[in-house]
Amino acid sequence: MSNERFASEYETKLCKAEDAFAALPDGSLVIFGTGLSEPQQLLWALSNRLRDGKLARLRVFSGPPGFHAADSLCAPDLVDRVERVSQFVGPTERENIKAGVVSYLPHQFHQIPRLISETMDVELAFTTVSPMDDSGHFTLGTNNDFISAALRCARQVVVEVNEHMPSAHGDALLHIRDVSAVVENHVPLPPVQRVVGGPVDEKIAGLIAELVPDGATLQVGSGALPGMVCAALSSHRDLGIHSELMVPGLLDLVRSGAANGSKKTEKPGKHVSTLVVGDADDLALVHDNPDFESYPVSYTNHPSVIARNDRMISINAALQVDLLGQVNAESLGGFQFSGAGGQLDFVRGAYDAKDGKSILAFHATARKGNVSRIVPVFQEGTVVTTPRSDTHFLVTEFGSVDLKGKSVKERALAIIELAHPDFREELRRASENLHLV
Repeated sequence: MSNERFASEYETKLCKAEDAFAALPDGSLVIFGTGLSEPQQLLWALSNRLRDGKLARLRVFSGPPGFHAADSLCAPDLVDRVERVSQFVGPTERENIKAGVVSYLPHQFHQIPRLISETMDVELAFTTVSPMDDSGHFTLGTNNDFISAALRCARQVVVEVNEHMPSAHGDALLHIRDVSAVVENHVPLPPVQRVVGGPVDEKIAGLIAELVPDGATLQVGSGALPGMVCAALSSHRDLGIHSELMVPGLLDLVRSGAANGSKKTEKPGKHVSTLVVGDADDLALVHDNPDFESYPVSYTNHPSVIARNDRMISINAALQVDLLGQVNAESLGGFQFSGAGGQLDFVRGAYDAKDGKSILAFHATARKGNVSRIVPVFQEGTVVTTPRSDTHFLVTEFGSVDLKGKSVKERALAIIELAHPDFREELRRASENLHLV
């Protein structure tokens, strides 16, 4: 098949955004790319079909809606016409969760592609892609996660081509023959601003850095603390990256030479992720760079794959920890606050790796020091993200502790030492009342 044939097929499928969904049946289940791959023009076009009465109802499964999705397809005025299920709860979703207009799907992140293919009847999948190459392939750019599975399962596939979307290596290709319609919208991707942490984050980052050996393979989450952890690792050598998120801090380690992947035992020399976030300079580093590889979340987050990396170190956050060692990273006040994400995937995968460590870090207090994040037992309605049997290292500004191999009594006493001194006596009394000590 010639390059001219692919170009001709592209031109045949090229259309205006408002025409891309002409054949979409009422009540369809749709899945769209999130994060930097939100298809801005397509989201507005589809939401306008609902507002204009051309569609009466849709079902939507997605990740956390960003700016464009929150104002278009996931906007408040469409809640009666859009039935939504989310795999992660972001800032724009929390009030909707409390109001009952969005439902959360409990899961392990690596299983989402399987859940899509086995349990969801997907009519439409649409996302932003990088421009088509001479072989007729687009790439999924910054977001592979579960949209790649949705694109394979959907009866209709619509792409929004954006020249600002970086081209990705790895398993991130989509061919023009598998696309129903093409829309072009060459606009800059929304920059992801770096979040700067404070003195407590800096202290925790230093403690975590002490647990990371040279030659380790890293996974970090999002937020201020991971960025400071990466900065604290700048003098390390031969680090590798196998992470759900490729965040700016990890990219800084690549730029400095601290992360070169030379000691990795799974895909040596390759920086592996399923999502990329960052500003224009970060995306330029990743663009068409064979050192970076993008894979579906079913690969990056599968515990058995993670465990193939010797010295695998996963670093994630917690909201609360109880004296049993259970970790809550997703609920507050009985409501879904964020999501499980890939925490348990990496907790289990990292511990199973040779010389691997799973690290869960958190500030010892919240609300300006008035509330302890370490509690005797979780309140009713609190979600356990990481079970006590899986918890490995816990870190606060007051130290670190390895819970593996510790009895109920030993772990309760160790966890109390991670609490702010103002709360330790209260926690000791509680541990006695609970017959832990």
